[in-house]
Amino acid sequence: QVQLVESGGGLAQAGGSLRLACAASGRTFSSYAMGWFRQAPGKEREFVAAIGWSERSTYYADSVRGRFTISRDNAKNTVYLQMNSLKPEDTAVYYCAAHRSFVVVRVNPDYWGQGTQVTVSS
Repeated sequence: QVQLVESGGGLAQAGGSLRLACAASGRTFSSYAMGWFRQAPGKEREFVAAIGWSERSTYYADSVRGRFTISRDNAKNTVYLQMNSLKPEDTAVYYCAAHRSFVVVRVNPDYWGQGTQVTVSS
């Protein structure tokens, strides 16, 4: 069982930055691939970024590639999402997710956090 708790959401202006964090419980964090998803009002939840057991494997949605960076600190059981050059269309609830597979975490994670709101004003 893995429990995930996101933090770091809030309000930012267009062009600004925010850093999200997701703290995971359990001693097996390093064996999980981690992902970030988001859900805007009236839209389906969508994949944002994923990272493998180490930082050597990362994958991004086209909409955020080059602006967002996913990273992890296995010693702190935490995964991060650095969001730069924010746009109003990045406004959404952002969710952290986990799965043992770097491929599956992008489409069908086993575990989800409760979400954190990100609002970008124009």
